[in-house]
Amino acid sequence: MAEDTLMLNITSSPAAPACNSRNRRQRPFKAAEKWKRRGAEKRKLLPGPHGAPPAKQKARPTPQGDTALKHCPKRTPQKQTPQSAVQEGGQTEKHAQKITRAPQPPQKSQSDEEKGSDRPFVKTSSLFRNNPDIPSLDRPAVRQLAETVFTSDSFAELELHPHLLSTLTNVLKVTSMTSVQKQAIPVLLGGRDAVIRSQTGSGKTLAYGIPLVQTLQALQPKIKRGDGPLAVIVVPTRELAQQSFQIIQKLLKPFTWIVPGVLMGGEKRKSEKARLRKGINILISTPGRLVDHIKNTLSVVLSGVRCLVLDEADRTLDLGFEKDLSVILNALNAASPARQNVLLSATLTEGVSRLAGISLKDPVSIQVSEPLREICESARPTSDPAQLTSDPAGPGLTDSFAVPEKLQQHVVVVPSKLRLVCLAAFILGKCKVESGHKLIVFLSSREAVDFLLMLFTAVLCGKTGPSATPTQRPPLAFLKLHGSMAQEERTEVFREFSHSNAGVLLCTDVAARGLDLPQVTWIVQYNPPCSAAEYVHRVGRTARIGSHGSSLLFLTPSESAYLNVLANHNISLSELKMEDILSSLMQDERFRGRGKWDRKTAGALRQEVCERATVLQTEFENVVHGSEDSLQMAKRALQSFLRAYTTYPASLKHIFHIRCLHLGHAAKSFGLRDAPQGLAGAVGAQGKEKRAPRKPSSRERMVKLLRAEYASGMEGDSAPKRKRRRKQQQQQLTAEAS
Repeated sequence: MAEDTLMLNITSSPAAPACNSRNRRQRPFKAAEKWKRRGAEKRKLLPGPHGAPPAKQKARPTPQGDTALKHCPKRTPQKQTPQSAVQEGGQTEKHAQKITRAPQPPQKSQSDEEKGSDRPFVKTSSLFRNNPDIPSLDRPAVRQLAETVFTSDSFAELELHPHLLSTLTNVLKVTSMTSVQKQAIPVLLGGRDAVIRSQTGSGKTLAYGIPLVQTLQALQPKIKRGDGPLAVIVVPTRELAQQSFQIIQKLLKPFTWIVPGVLMGGEKRKSEKARLRKGINILISTPGRLVDHIKNTLSVVLSGVRCLVLDEADRTLDLGFEKDLSVILNALNAASPARQNVLLSATLTEGVSRLAGISLKDPVSIQVSEPLREICESARPTSDPAQLTSDPAGPGLTDSFAVPEKLQQHVVVVPSKLRLVCLAAFILGKCKVESGHKLIVFLSSREAVDFLLMLFTAVLCGKTGPSATPTQRPPLAFLKLHGSMAQEERTEVFREFSHSNAGVLLCTDVAARGLDLPQVTWIVQYNPPCSAAEYVHRVGRTARIGSHGSSLLFLTPSESAYLNVLANHNISLSELKMEDILSSLMQDERFRGRGKWDRKTAGALRQEVCERATVLQTEFENVVHGSEDSLQMAKRALQSFLRAYTTYPASLKHIFHIRCLHLGHAAKSFGLRDAPQGLAGAVGAQGKEKRAPRKPSSRERMVKLLRAEYASGMEGDSAPKRKRRRKQQQQQLTAEAS
């Protein structure tokens, strides 16, 4: 009876299908099937999450098909479409209206349009996930060497020519001596050999330049141009040769009969030979070009040389000029054995001590910060070029380095994925938000210099927002300097950056020694140096001659132990937080995200900073993957970075080891979305482009993203490949220096 009542209710419904009497027992089952199908249709028509249109699904058999009628073969087609239910009316009509309502597309709000919703969306892995924890840094308590830069003594107290004193006061704008000048000038005026060690930017060029000019102008009879070289100054790099030439030229302004000259790579040999034939009295040269002229130019006569100056001697040895120095010393010893020898450096290594033992006779040791150990007594005189080495672990190494007193040193620990956006945010904060800053960014390779110049010029240069006008903030300018550039271009960059009031110079270690670039406020070491001595030389480009300056060292969490290495040399750094650097993106409306954040809470502010950093990273990746040329530049820069990472000395391998790198995250710092396994196939070992790889499918693309996000990327790296990379990196460093 209950079953009959249920069948009666179903039959009386206006939506009940017309079936014959043979299928009455199947009607309860058919009613359940009907509502089940309607529920499935309703789920298909519901809009996706966040107002997105429903996802496409495979075509399924509809209720009109034969599959839906197999239990009721004589069912009439009256109820086959939802429109029939709407016509029937009643409760079934309302339910059908809910099913057949088309999803409305999401409406764009005005804030979304203002925030750049038309920016193409690119799926990237998260910057702030799966990163290693940043360790807490304990600032070691060290006794940093204090070196007094200026003294109260004046140049007028020395017995110098009046015209030379006038030149120092009116042309060079100096009146009082620095500490190293006070100790060195009387010794050199007496004709003694000397080893001079002082911090960078303390005036070592004038310390040997003033007594040299004073001695030569006093010679009787007067020097003639045809007398040839009377003094030889050897410097490691072209820029330092050009700078030293300009200083000597200013000192010789009242003594027109003394002719200075410079020889360096990149210039025409024919014009240099013509100048040598006419006569040069003070010869400034790089080692390689001087050896070239000694062997091939007959007009080079060294018999009249009275003084030899080896400036930045440790850097000269680091760049692999041991054999060239031996050739120069042998040529001078054969032509003019009686001469004065001066060796200058901001740091002393075992190679410098051996060089001092070869070239100096009974030298006077000059050091401002603390007594200099007798390096020449421990060095055995030898003429074997193989004995000249710049090994920092040698017994002649002095443990403590002096840095400028007014230099503020900072360090920031950044995960690999965030290095690129953190560097960009720091540059924007100093050059766009603030004003009057002049930055030098040191990188590990020339490929990285070229790549970052292209990337930053494309993304960072431009207006900060709609209210920023060129009159309010100067345009952001990037320059580059490395050893593979043509000499004319290097000279132009050096001149332009020296005379500019603001800007960013991306460079290799070619600019790390001896250069006096005015008004540099920040030194950024994007790649850590190979030694503490190299760190001292890099930061010495700022805070020169008593001025103020700052430096910033980038480290990853696995490299934080490098601070202990610097502490062993009495160098202490204060920590800058990565969040504070990234917060400067809040001042640039170009990288505003799409969300609305309540800045009254600290959590919302951090979330907006993270969103802006992600937008900036996406902009970088769009530029990198926008053309094949930019993509190949990024891959070559990453490969050169990995090769440079393998060249750290054995004493630092526990900190800088290639297997400590997450290659997927390292690729992210170069704007690459590809997994690192695909890099070697696209670019050869020498940087030559090969045939373009097949474009991966969407599934392969996702697999590569996940691999770069979670895997270490070290699979398939063999020992011969690592050996070849180290050899190629060493060859590049030697070629860049020359």
